[in-house]
Amino acid sequence: MRIAVLNKDRCKPDKCSPFGEKPCIKYCPRVRTGDNTIVLNPDGKSVTITESLCSGTGICIKKCPFKAISIVNLPDPMSDQITYRYGSDQFSLFRMAIPKKGKVLGLIGQNGIGKSTMLKILSGDLKMNLGRFENNAPDDNEIINFFKGSELQQYFLDLKEEKLNIIHKPQNITQIPKFVSGKVYELLKKNDVADKLDIIAEKLNLNEILDRSISVLSGGELQRVAIAAAYLKDGDVYLIDEPSSYLDVSERINMAKLVRSLTEDGKTIVVVEHDLAILDYLSDYVSVFYGVPGVYGIISHPQGVRVGINIYLNGYIKDENVRIREVPIQFHERPPQESLFDVGDVIFDYNDLEKTLGNFHLQVSGSEIHAGEIIGILGPNGIGKSTFINLIANKIESDIIDNSAEDEEKSVELKVAIKPQYIKVEEDNLVSELIRNIKLAPYLSQSYKKRLINNLDLDNISERYMSELSGGELQRVSIAKCLSSEADIYLLDEPSAFLDVEMRLQVAQLLRKSIEELKKAAFVVEHDIITQDFIADSILVFEGIPGLEGNALPPQNLRDGFNLFLKMMGITFRRDTITKRPRVNKLGSNKDAYQKRINEYYYIPK
Repeated sequence: MRIAVLNKDRCKPDKCSPFGEKPCIKYCPRVRTGDNTIVLNPDGKSVTITESLCSGTGICIKKCPFKAISIVNLPDPMSDQITYRYGSDQFSLFRMAIPKKGKVLGLIGQNGIGKSTMLKILSGDLKMNLGRFENNAPDDNEIINFFKGSELQQYFLDLKEEKLNIIHKPQNITQIPKFVSGKVYELLKKNDVADKLDIIAEKLNLNEILDRSISVLSGGELQRVAIAAAYLKDGDVYLIDEPSSYLDVSERINMAKLVRSLTEDGKTIVVVEHDLAILDYLSDYVSVFYGVPGVYGIISHPQGVRVGINIYLNGYIKDENVRIREVPIQFHERPPQESLFDVGDVIFDYNDLEKTLGNFHLQVSGSEIHAGEIIGILGPNGIGKSTFINLIANKIESDIIDNSAEDEEKSVELKVAIKPQYIKVEEDNLVSELIRNIKLAPYLSQSYKKRLINNLDLDNISERYMSELSGGELQRVSIAKCLSSEADIYLLDEPSAFLDVEMRLQVAQLLRKSIEELKKAAFVVEHDIITQDFIADSILVFEGIPGLEGNALPPQNLRDGFNLFLKMMGITFRRDTITKRPRVNKLGSNKDAYQKRINEYYYIPK
């Protein structure tokens, strides 16, 4: 089976040749023999590729200057397993994951591989077409018979007969204020069919924001409100897309407990989640999505949680004899530094800082940061992490003013580049303009520029406007903009938000290489413990009372920093015996109790 996919966002027939000749058409061997394998559409804005005529030489792929064409050969048995296709030369999804009553199904895979498409099919927003369009599209009965003998047959029968009340928690919660207004309490009370609002507000720590307007909520607050609203509705099926974004570690565990509690009432739950530790903690079984992002996605057969996640990381599905990744994603049990990072020269040192904002008061203990050092920042939401970053970046002034000439000179000379938590599109330019600026930057080496563009996969979105980008794409662009700036200190606030597992670890490795090569320094706020472990040399922990007072301690070595933070959270991690990935221990388990007793919450001595 051959799939030919055209990315219409990238296809620019009016720009691909100065002489009006379209290279994909001009050089196609089948077109030269007289076939209409590739033709220019009447509007002149894109081309159409006929798969049945394509010989699969791939010449059009190489000749297209905008990388708009993908041609993939799949095994013949896949041809009768297609469940949805967006168009004759568009993305295809093969198979379906199988949701079960009283269970949590976790979905794992790259962005653009079909997870959200599957959720839309399960919700009824998209009707399955089995790869057929227009007059040949299947009816409901054919779709139901397509899954004869599996749980999906009954699912789609119930969906047809409108017997399922489906609750969908969307991925991009930052869009909620555009469609919902009013107070938090009013919104949640409207959804509270079983009079559980008081209990849920306590579990998700919502009591302090019930009187606030939806429009003023932070990302973490919006996420918790969205989860609460979904839980309070009386649904049969809950489709939950990336519930941990913007939540701190403790809030992620509370969310996972709440979602899992729905299984006690026999609810069907499907969750998309990129934080592997939370997916592991949350799910009863998983389905792995693999393929080529934006081209096609295949859903694996159901797997146990531990086995499924390890399969995804190792890249080989044994029961299907399919390799989905050339190089496994590896986790290293690197020995944590017993002493602070002090290899490079001191780039920046800061005295004790204080800041009062309304009812909130932040105290910062002075310290220093060295060339090549990345300080990971850990702490609950509302504890002052973003305020600390703004103090370091001189965006706000400390209440403690040091008027010494040395301090004034330091604040003037220090250059700071910042990747904010909430990314706003200030200029609606093409991504290609950012790529051009990176290539022209005289202070960056050619190898650095190439690594930045390639690792963040910027070429694939180069012809897109900033306003058209998804959350993950906008995150990658913002990271590139920050790391390509000329600065002494790089401040990155939640760089993993909206990124899939592979891109999170790729960004972590990119950060390490970038800071080492530039011989500069960075502070990174990150709630994904696995990603933070990849990134950080030292850990700066925030303690206090969220919303009232925060205390930023001096940086500590990795073992002491993770221990202190996870002890505050009451959470312990263990290592998977095969992949060495960190896994959250079930609260109260023997492993959890043992690690708390020996005061090793993350790194377990052998």
